[in-house]
Amino acid sequence: MPKDLDLIRGTLDMLVLKALAWGPRHGYAVTAWIRDTTAEELRVEDAALYASLHRLAAQRWVEAEWGVSENGRKAKYYSLTAAGRGQLRAQTATWARYARAVERVLGTA
Repeated sequence: MPKDLDLIRGTLDMLVLKALAWGPRHGYAVTAWIRDTTAEELRVEDAALYASLHRLAAQRWVEAEWGVSENGRKAKYYSLTAAGRGQLRAQTATWARYARAVERVLGTA
């Protein structure tokens, strides 16, 4: 990933919540979803992902349970809670407002 596309602080939690909005996923599946959805423009390092998942779990926005992955390995699956869905809606609205403001600034001559 080019250096100029490093994740803005706080954005990763929103991306993880969005990845989980489609259903429970294990950590690798979350990073793969973000990578694939952004056409490989954004890549999430393992340490950053698990720090985000722990933050989200501490807020009770996600919950985890053990399961078996596609390749037959034991994996922890994360899913959104009702509070997490609400937080995703709030963060999405805030991010959209922020992006519109930045676009207005970049669009000025």
